[in-house]
Amino acid sequence: MAAKQKIVKPSTLPGFMELLPQEQILFNRMMATIRRVYERYGFVPLDTPIIEKSEVLLAKGGGETEKQVYRFMKGDTDLSMRFDLTVPLARFVAQHMNDLTFPFRRYQIGKVYRGEKNQKGRFREFYQCDIDVIGREKLDVATDAEIPAIIYNVFTEIGLPPFVIRLNNRKLMNGLFAHYGVAGRPELLRAIDKLEKIGAEKTRKELEEAGIDGAAIEGIFRFIAIEGTNEDILQALDALGIDNPQFQEGLGELKEVTKLIRAFGVPEEAFTIALKIVRGLDYYTGTVYETLLRDYPEIGSVCSGGRYDNLAEYYTKEKLPGVGISIGLTRLFYQLNEAGILGSDLPSSLSRVLVVPIGDTLETCARVASRLRGTGVVTEVYLEQTKIGKKMNYANKHGIPFVVIIGDEEVSDGYLAVKNMVSGEQHRMTFEEALKVIQA
Repeated sequence: MAAKQKIVKPSTLPGFMELLPQEQILFNRMMATIRRVYERYGFVPLDTPIIEKSEVLLAKGGGETEKQVYRFMKGDTDLSMRFDLTVPLARFVAQHMNDLTFPFRRYQIGKVYRGEKNQKGRFREFYQCDIDVIGREKLDVATDAEIPAIIYNVFTEIGLPPFVIRLNNRKLMNGLFAHYGVAGRPELLRAIDKLEKIGAEKTRKELEEAGIDGAAIEGIFRFIAIEGTNEDILQALDALGIDNPQFQEGLGELKEVTKLIRAFGVPEEAFTIALKIVRGLDYYTGTVYETLLRDYPEIGSVCSGGRYDNLAEYYTKEKLPGVGISIGLTRLFYQLNEAGILGSDLPSSLSRVLVVPIGDTLETCARVASRLRGTGVVTEVYLEQTKIGKKMNYANKHGIPFVVIIGDEEVSDGYLAVKNMVSGEQHRMTFEEALKVIQA
């Protein structure tokens, strides 16, 4: 007697997102929009391997990220799965430096892997959508001003609710610390980075416990409390009278970037100088960005990045400064879905037309569908032999907007019966007339 086959309960690992067709269609459209905007700005695609040599991927070593890396041995080779797209970019640029033209403008959209703690909204496999501009030895600060224009166009074309791009310059903060004699204190940046989460009182306490003197704390809080229009903030920074060279360099860059952002077509209400944002405690060295949805601040930053001095310092002695941003698409999609921003009435099919045979008309249906596809209309034919009501219900359930019905009468006179599934109207018309209606 044959052994009873064991049924395995279907399930996915925690932290790995899997979508229903209607969600996947929308996810793919968002990804396509991001790709389209990136390419419009002259970025070229790059696709690095998901698995890299551990000695290459983890050249920097240490930190929380390394603890989350998926690492394994295959034979004698120590391998790791990429945890972001920046480190593989650094390896790629260093490896192919003599084959590239600088500034090198690349985009990459791909999955990355991190062994995150299992919690809602955190993913172990997720898509990142990155752009970076890499210079050789130098990269003009004007490049920093173009990035917000790209962010603005991406989120406008996706159709996100009102958002604001916040920017700052790390040189301002570093120069401020030097002015007050507290340079080289990373705990300062960590404390300020948490300010909006834990509040001013707890932040002040953390600084006091770190041994920062009262005058420095007051000066730091005066700095991060500056608010108003972009011009108000720049004037207030001038009025602080801080003559530290790094502070003045950062202020000059912020003025230039702010002026050029407007020239690149970003409206004033879509970007703001925010002196509280730090981003990437030991990575970014100049302009930094983060993007927030105005009505959904609890979602957090939906796009962040900034300027760095040397992308590939672990792989080459050449200095490769750059600026870039990353959109965590998986997390963004999840958060928008959870907040109900994406809507619930989403089509679960890409088809714009369902061709339905009535009686023995399948050959004609196949020819009509081929003609529609030849014009670029996404079309499917209902091939199952069943009642007309079930066929129409199929179109309804999938959100297919048009049904073309072909029976014996349509075969003999060459007309098509076209039903608009939204309005409920049905009319007989020629193929050319039907095509105009469907394409409109």
